[in-house]
Parts: sequence; structure tokens; C-alpha cells
Amino acid sequence: MTAETTPGSRIAIVTGAGTGIGRSGALALLGDGWSVALAGRRAEPLEAVAKESGAGSRVIAVPTDVADPASVEALFAAAVKQFGRVDLLFNNAGIGNPPGPFEDWTAAQWKGVVDINLNGMFYCIQQAFRTMKAQSPRGGRIINNGSISATAPRPNSIAYTATKHAVQGLTKTASLDGRKYDIAVGQVDVGNAMTAMGGRMANGVPQANGEIAVEPVIDVDIVGRSVLYMANLPLEANVLFHTIMATKMPFVGRG
Repeated sequence: MTAETTPGSRIAIVTGAGTGIGRSGALALLGDGWSVALAGRRAEPLEAVAKESGAGSRVIAVPTDVADPASVEALFAAAVKQFGRVDLLFNNAGIGNPPGPFEDWTAAQWKGVVDINLNGMFYCIQQAFRTMKAQSPRGGRIINNGSISATAPRPNSIAYTATKHAVQGLTKTASLDGRKYDIAVGQVDVGNAMTAMGGRMANGVPQANGEIAVEPVIDVDIVGRSVLYMANLPLEANVLFHTIMATKMPFVGRG
């Protein structure tokens, strides 16, 4: 085997790895022989994913609050200490909107979404750049979880949509800034994966015309395979934006 294909020789950090899309992406990477640092706010789901993977010493669980830059720094330090470097960041952690109409939200509710979906995304990109610039061989890949809401909003989604639009700006700018350091930055935009957040589509959700409609969903493991595809590209190639969605869901034209 070459150094690139030896099991454990490729090192990833996955945020929000305990559930949903993060879990799916982490398991796909581990199944392909990557070593993975699993990050999330709760230790128990991370440890469950580690056990499920059967990856042994190729996986560690690192409880992390991405809204806290010191916690993010500690995450990267733990990954480097355990595995020696970081080749991939799947920058996935995020939350949905507070309940109810936004005119009733408190400032703290608004800031809670921004702190995780935008600030947390930035702190992870920042730390990935610092790590990937300094290591040898230099460079790596960052995959940001955008959402189709980075392009088109749903009703009553102003916090989630605003932060996901901002993630698109982070992706474009970091992609540009990463060139000189051999850091490739791309984004996966997911539509209606069967997760705790996306699975509600199957029960009916508000549409732009005020109706409630059931929408098709896809198995979340399809998203994991998309992340793995992007992760395994050589660094001279990059998928800047990758949309993976239920074929028949409302998105193009939102109908």
C-alpha cells in the first residue's frame, strides 16, 4: 500500500459527529480507512459512533463546543496529538431555528444560532488553516456543510438561512485564501436528508404559498457517500459546491 492508502494514514476531524449528517460522514470516512476525531457537544453520541465504527485506535471522541474558540483549538490539538496531522475538516456542526416567528425571538435565541452556525464554522476554518499551513506535507481539505438554504430559504427560517448564506461566503473566501497553502475548501449543500432536523419534511412542512406539504427525503448515508467522494479527491481538484438532495423535493423553483 502507498502512504496515501494505508489505513489510518488520512486524518479527519468531523464536527457534529454524534448524530445525523456528521455521524454519516464520520462512519463513511472510517469505513474507508480514515482516522477520525469525532467532535460534538455531548460525549455519549460520539462514543457510540466510535464503537459502532469498529475502528479501534483510528477514532477518538473529543467533546467540543464549536461556539467556543478555545474548545475548537483544543479539538485540533487533540487530533494532532493522537494522529500527527489533519488532512480533512468536515465542518458540519449546526442547529436549526428557534421556535415560533422571528419577531418573538429574544436576542439570545438569535445569537445562539449565529454562534454555532456561523461563528463556530469560522473558528473551525481558522484552526484548520493554522494546522494545515504548519504541517508537513502542507495543506488539506475543508468541507463546509452549507444546506440548500444557503441558496433558497424556507418560510420562517431567517436565522438558519442567514447563517447558511454566510457559510457560502466563508466557503468562497476560504477557498481563495487557501490556494497558496494547498488547502482546498468546498461545500456540501444537503436537501431533505432523513435526520432529526431534516426528517420532519416527511411529516409535512410549510411551503411558500402557506400550504403544509409532505416532501421526499433521502437516506442520510447518501450524504455520507458524497462527503467521502469530496474528501478523497486529490488536492489539485476541488468540488466548490456539491448539492445532494431528494430528486423530487421542492427546491428548483421551490415547487
